[in-house]
Amino acid sequence: MIEPIGGTSHRAAPLRLDERVAEQLRARLPQVAERTVTAITGEVPDYSGTLTGQMRDKIENAVRIALGTFLQLLERAETADPSTPLSRALEAAYALGSGEARSGRSMDALLAAYRVGARVSWREVSATTVQNGLSAETVAEFAELMFAYIDELSAASVAGHSDELASAGRVRRRDLERLVQQLLAGEPEEVLRRSAERAEWPPPRTLTVAVLPRSNLRGVLALLSRHTLESGEDLPGVELAEDAAVLLVPDAHDRRRRQLAGALHGHRAVLGPARPWPHVAQSYQRVLRTLALGLRLPEDGAPLDTEEHLARLVLSTDPEALADLRAQVLQPLSTLPAATAARLAETLRSWLLHQGRRDEVAAELFVHPQTVRYRMGRLRELYGDRLNDPAAVLDLTMALAFLPEQPE
Repeated sequence: MIEPIGGTSHRAAPLRLDERVAEQLRARLPQVAERTVTAITGEVPDYSGTLTGQMRDKIENAVRIALGTFLQLLERAETADPSTPLSRALEAAYALGSGEARSGRSMDALLAAYRVGARVSWREVSATTVQNGLSAETVAEFAELMFAYIDELSAASVAGHSDELASAGRVRRRDLERLVQQLLAGEPEEVLRRSAERAEWPPPRTLTVAVLPRSNLRGVLALLSRHTLESGEDLPGVELAEDAAVLLVPDAHDRRRRQLAGALHGHRAVLGPARPWPHVAQSYQRVLRTLALGLRLPEDGAPLDTEEHLARLVLSTDPEALADLRAQVLQPLSTLPAATAARLAETLRSWLLHQGRRDEVAAELFVHPQTVRYRMGRLRELYGDRLNDPAAVLDLTMALAFLPEQPE
């Protein structure tokens, strides 16, 4: 009876080996194991030169145990529960597959080794069975059971390899997520370097933050470096929209920034500045501050680039101070009706930004140049010499640079 992976079992017809044949097979196990390992090292390139010394002794011993377990199974074929020796063999095969995964090798080499091992082992074992006069039917049944047994071992190794990769993948994803959290929270560089090493993530020169809807994430990631970091759902700092994802893109500075903007095109993204990788929290905070401004995304599908809104960001760092400055510089308009004050403030802002060029002011405000002349006359009456004072002009420019939108 051979117990396959998964817990189900099947029973082959009993195969009787007399004690003399069984003893001869057991006596040949060291030789079979040695020849099997020699064949594996010669025919499987991944093991060429690696199965030497202590490692070779260990593998030969594993082969002897595997074949010895097979003989035990045959000898117990008529008993109620021959599964105990098989369980040990399957556990060893599972551990072998798991070890291959930890060594960074695929299952291709190990499965090839099983095929070579099965062929060589059967050639050596069958010689003994034939020499002892076993019938052709018995030899054929022996072969069937032996190859079924090796199939069970290889299946156990595959399971061990898959489970190890899945487990390692989960651990690495947790390590990467922890690293992202620490980067966005601005943890000390020493902490970040340890976490990067634990997550097997190679630190770049710079990192750039991009925020976009999570539904657009897959298409963007396919265009970016495989070392791009992706946030989970719990983000430090200001709470983002439920479906927002944060990307930390390596080495997207200088001319590569345009490539990153191209990858984000059409994906409703907000793009922060590039920063030295341990200081990417600065890029993240700038994106959050830009989002807090409530700016509209460009209509052409380009990402909202925080670096195109630096003046607005500077003026928004202390909203109360800006509100006080605006109230201060607009005080001369405080006695006028609200609509009149708003028109004059809008005209003064345009006049300052266009450096007094009346036609450009009129074009921006959709009014006649004579209207601009009239309004500026009113403003000069209200402000007097302050419109010629550089310090006052600086205050006015800052206060009026981004006027609150008037309700329609």
